[in-house]
Amino acid sequence: MARNFSSDHVAPACPAIMAAINKANEGFVTSYGGDDLTAKLASVASELFEKQVAIFPVVSGTAANALALSQLVPSFGAIYCHEAAHIVTDEAGAPGFFTGGAQLIGFPAKDGKIRPEQLTKAVTYAEDLGLHHVKPGAVTLTQATEWGTVYSPDEIAAIGEIAKQYALPMHMDGARFANALVHLGCTPAEATWKCGVDVLSLGATKNGALGADAVVFFDPAMARDFERRRKRAGHLMSKTRFLSAQLNAYLKNGLWLENARHANTLAKKLAQGLESVSGARLLQPVDANEIFVELPERMVSALERHGFQFYRWPLDIAESGITLRLVTSYATPAEEVDALIAAAVSIASGG
Repeated sequence: MARNFSSDHVAPACPAIMAAINKANEGFVTSYGGDDLTAKLASVASELFEKQVAIFPVVSGTAANALALSQLVPSFGAIYCHEAAHIVTDEAGAPGFFTGGAQLIGFPAKDGKIRPEQLTKAVTYAEDLGLHHVKPGAVTLTQATEWGTVYSPDEIAAIGEIAKQYALPMHMDGARFANALVHLGCTPAEATWKCGVDVLSLGATKNGALGADAVVFFDPAMARDFERRRKRAGHLMSKTRFLSAQLNAYLKNGLWLENARHANTLAKKLAQGLESVSGARLLQPVDANEIFVELPERMVSALERHGFQFYRWPLDIAESGITLRLVTSYATPAEEVDALIAAAVSIASGG
């Protein structure tokens, strides 16, 4: 349904990626990643990030995050993140399961972005308690964040400096990395390893793929035996070519950025339209493709009756109304954004 603003997951896979899957379905090729498409992906990713990387396709963002963190953190370690990070709220304990028991320690921040001083305080506390506390293991940033905001390279670098000081690897959950990159207007390298990121969970599923994400190590030495870790976890597909085909098409000729640019543009348009509606209040800056807005219950119920779908966000920060999350995607029709704005305006005026 076109009026579905609940998530970017609800969108169909984009035609270019479906075409790539169909092309990959021709003939017989080597299994388990020994195919030409997977070899090509390694080359494409290294060129994209301006250095040799190790890249491992998986079928979901949860797999990418949990496996990446399990490579970085011991079972008795701590993973520092935002308190509302996807790994905390939406992955059913997968990071703890795959690490063998590592503890997630979440920091509060109203805009979804953790601060360097929070990391310093947490690590200092852990060191003061010594062996009685979980060992500092890694820091992970969500880009774009769970509140739709985007870390700047300088903000990432500041956290990276603290992480480096304490010899902590830095992971980035990039489920919406393309949307963040469009907002920043910088290169993939500038948004990752050049500001201290060691490992990236590169998302594609939210931005047009049928089902493909990847773990990217910016130092291939850090990926030692990761292929065995992925295999043991059940995330090595025998027909890896179909994952690699999606990711190659996704990154080819800037498709991933084109898709993200459409989603971001419509999110801005929707946010600006809702800002003009009586009783509406934006709760966060709209940096990527998620809008968090406070609306009166009367308006929310009326929009639902009009057939619009969205989340009544469980992390409610509204003062008097309801916190909603609305998400645009590469496939969101511009006319449906106009329709939602028009409906909100009409409802606010008593229509």
